[in-house]
Amino acid sequence: TKRDDNMKKQYDLPCNIAQSLNLIGDKWTLLILHSVKCGHHTYKELQDALEGIPTNLLSKRLKDLCEDDLLKCSLYSQHPPRYQYDLTEKSEDLDDVFNAILIWGDKHLDKSYKCLKYKEANVKIAYVNEATGELIDPKDLCVEEK
Repeated sequence: TKRDDNMKKQYDLPCNIAQSLNLIGDKWTLLILHSVKCGHHTYKELQDALEGIPTNLLSKRLKDLCEDDLLKCSLYSQHPPRYQYDLTEKSEDLDDVFNAILIWGDKHLDKSYKCLKYKEANVKIAYVNEATGELIDPKDLCVEEK
């Protein structure tokens, strides 16, 4: 990543999960990205939406997310300087991650706050062969070294 090596949590493992967590695994990071996805684009809107986040931590996370190309930052007021944050293509690709966490939470949390629906029906994650469109049983999946 472009971030300093003094990150609080940094995994030095040759693993996609570990390396992805280096980008999105810090406390509040996924919640910030999800909040931007839900329409909170300014520092103040994010601070209001994410009750309990320390202001210095929100500032640091926003800076890190912009440096890692997970948010784009644009100045919308010169005096005082105010910025708007928007998702990048890279962070828009986290939709499947958010959906998977929602589904998992609905199934396993003692108190579920939200669920994922399609026309009144619950949904689940499905895996599809990109070449053929065929549905794949998750038990038949394997992780391979590249």
